[in-house]
Amino acid sequence: MNQVIACIDGIGESAAAICDAASWASLRLEAPLKLLHVLDKSQYPTETNLTGSIGLGSREALLEELATLDEQRGKLAREQGRLMLEAARERAVEDGIAEPLVQQRHGDLVETLNELEVDTRLLVFGRGGAGQSLGHQVEAVIRALHRPMLLLPGEFKTPQRFMIAYDGSPTARKAVEMVTRSPLLRGIPCDLLIIGPSTHDVKMELKHASEQLQQAGFELNAEILAGDVEETLLSEIDKRGAELLVMGAYGHSRIRQMLVGSTTTNLIKHTQVPLLLLR
Repeated sequence: MNQVIACIDGIGESAAAICDAASWASLRLEAPLKLLHVLDKSQYPTETNLTGSIGLGSREALLEELATLDEQRGKLAREQGRLMLEAARERAVEDGIAEPLVQQRHGDLVETLNELEVDTRLLVFGRGGAGQSLGHQVEAVIRALHRPMLLLPGEFKTPQRFMIAYDGSPTARKAVEMVTRSPLLRGIPCDLLIIGPSTHDVKMELKHASEQLQQAGFELNAEILAGDVEETLLSEIDKRGAELLVMGAYGHSRIRQMLVGSTTTNLIKHTQVPLLLLR
C-alpha cells in the first residue's frame, strides 16, 4: 500500500491537473507515483461478435468490415492513451518526480483499481463530466475502493489551507486520525467544521477531534455552524479560502442530517476545490 496512483483517463486540462495533484501528493507522502490509463473494454472490445445481428445476404462482408473498424478504433484509443501517459510522465518529471511509473490496461476501470488496491496509498482522479476523466464511473470508483481518494473538479493548486467536514461518525473519526498520522497535509492550517445543532454531545465530538489535530501540530480553527450541510460547507470553503475539503466517504452520522451518502455525492458534484475522501 505504497503508491500514489493517478488515473489519466481524461483529455486536456483535467489530465494535467490530475498529474500535478498526484505529483504533489507523491512528494508529500514520499511514495512512488504511478500514472494509469485504462482502456474501457466495453467501448473497445478485443473481440467483436455480431453473429445474428445482421440479416442474410451481405452479412459476412459487413461483419468483417465492422470487426475491422472496431480493431482500428481500439488501436487509435490505445495510441491516444499512450500519448497521454507520455505527456503525463513528462509533466510529472517537471513537477519533481524522478521516476514516475506508467501503465496502460485494457479492461474495466473499477476492476482494475480493485486489483491495484493493495498497493494503493492514494488514488487521484477527476470528477468527471464533459471533457474530464472518469465521468459516470466516479461514484462507482468511490464506493468500490477502500483507500484514500483525491478527487479533482478541474484545476489543481497546492493547498495553503484545508477544511475538514466533521460529523462525529466512525468514518469521520477515522478520517481525522488519518489526517493526523499522514504527512500529506502536515503544516497546512485547518478549519474543522460541524454543521448541526450545538448540543453537549456535538461539542464533545468537536473537542475530541480538535485535540487530536492540535496534538498533531495543526494550526486549527474549530466551529459548529447551523444551516444546510451542503450549502454551508460550500459557502464556508469560499469564505475561509480553503483549497481542499476533507471528509469521510459515505459515512452514516449520529448527528442528524450530517454527512450521509447523498451529501457526499452532492458535494462531489458541486465543490470547486479538490475533495480528499477518506474511508
